[in-house]
Amino acid sequence: MNNVAQMRMVKNRPPQEPDFLRRQVDVYYQERVAPWGGGHIMIGQMPGKDAVRLLSNDYLCMARHPEVIEAQCRLLKGADPALLMAAVFLHGDNPQARFEQQMAQWMHAESAVLSQSGWAANTGLIQSIAGPEIPCYIDMFAHASLWEGIRSAQASAHAFRHNVPEHLDALLRRHGPGVVIVDSVYSTSGSVAPLCDIVDVVERHGAVIVVDEAHSLGTHGPEGRGLVVDLGLTSRVHFRTASLAKAFAGRAGIVTCSARIAEFLKYTANPAIFSSGLLPHELAGLEATLEVISRSDDRRRRLHRNADYLRSGLSALGYNLELSEAQILGLEAGPELATMTLRDALEARGVFGSVFCAPATPKNRSLIRFTVNSDLTLAELDHVIDVCAEIRDEVDMANWPSTRRRRRSPMADVSLAAVANA
Repeated sequence: MNNVAQMRMVKNRPPQEPDFLRRQVDVYYQERVAPWGGGHIMIGQMPGKDAVRLLSNDYLCMARHPEVIEAQCRLLKGADPALLMAAVFLHGDNPQARFEQQMAQWMHAESAVLSQSGWAANTGLIQSIAGPEIPCYIDMFAHASLWEGIRSAQASAHAFRHNVPEHLDALLRRHGPGVVIVDSVYSTSGSVAPLCDIVDVVERHGAVIVVDEAHSLGTHGPEGRGLVVDLGLTSRVHFRTASLAKAFAGRAGIVTCSARIAEFLKYTANPAIFSSGLLPHELAGLEATLEVISRSDDRRRRLHRNADYLRSGLSALGYNLELSEAQILGLEAGPELATMTLRDALEARGVFGSVFCAPATPKNRSLIRFTVNSDLTLAELDHVIDVCAEIRDEVDMANWPSTRRRRRSPMADVSLAAVANA
């Protein structure tokens, strides 16, 4: 090695880690890497050209839609240079305000606030409306961003059993009114919240409800307006949030609420104050996506038909999908090494799903998530079913905890999910 190369290596060498930092990082390697035997649960094979990919949240296949791409290109080629600043400084008529109004009208809401992501929407909302004296009641399976919002608000979190309104009712009686937080469709299992029953409980106790529609906006309800609209609950749900990185295949988040609270959020939520607003071409792409999604009933029908077909086929093979009611199917192998075995068996045969493990799931309830989209063919779905039939003995599916729960009781999933997350 010559002197120049040696000098470059010295120059690029990171500073020495102090003991407290080294100990912090060592915990990850000792507890989250060493047990995997040299592999990594999140790193498998690369999909080949003919692989069936059940990885993407682009449920309606909007990412490469020609109308969306054309709208973005028009802005990129012809617009004035974008002003890179926080949305709190945007006043009067502007592209972001116009899109917020379009989304509000489409979702049957009085007003809407756009943010940089679904994470920012959830954390910013809950940080603003909760606090140390305002308890939060959250479904045990709710998305991590909703839990993070509670922490940001320094509020007390009272977790209730997954999709069990009676447990929520008991907690509200004990601790008093506060903020109730649920997903409409849950991102690991595909289970659907009993929103009507939950709203009844919320109203009985004078509480406030937040419904995260990340996995139902665009895919459910008339013209894809979501489950709250579909169930006629728009006048009874205080806040709806959603990531626009799912069916909208963009990079943004949305909160619907009253006009009075919308202004409050824009000047109170930390992500709104301290992050730059969206760029004009991003807003143009989202506007075009909204237009396409509104007239894509055919894509929604194909999406749900594909999900029903795959769910039926895998359930017939003995996989426990009893919680799944939407376009998300979770194959819960349980321990992380079992999930790695499942991942490798699937990928070796050209089927790719997403690995979900701690902290997204309890440590011993890791799984492979299949996300269905509207463009999957019958041949691709049959290939997935055939592969899952072939590997049952290889992955020891009969002895998975989720399989044993299915054999014991059709309601066991719900009760044991609560215990696992407690």
